Amino acid sequence: MDALGLHLDFEITEGQRHDLTAAAELIARCEPPCLLADRAYDSNALRAQLEASGAVAVIPSTASRIPSIPHDKHLYKERAAIECTFNLLKRFRRFATRYEKAARNYAAMVALTCALSWLRI
Repeated sequence: MDALGLHLDFEITEGQRHDLTAAAELIARCEPPCLLADRAYDSNALRAQLEASGAVAVIPSTASRIPSIPHDKHLYKERAAIECTFNLLKRFRRFATRYEKAARNYAAMVALTCALSWLRI
């Protein structure tokens, strides 16, 4: 998502698969200047990829990471806009409950809801 909470790209993954596995490909495609993420995305590989692309990682460290890596707490508060955007997308019942069983059909539904959020309808 960009600074306005609009979607730039998305990737459909299996329900049992962690989103971190698809994050590397999305970062390579979008080349963001900054990445706001929660503790689940705190991995050395992701941080190295962000550093190599010149992006700033605003990811709090997990409790098990010693020593913890500092992050910009004021910038991290902007992550609330991302959560609000996901809540707006969940207004669309087909998106939230995943009625579409085929990945192709669900990706089309996600693209449609993202387009509607761009239009602010």
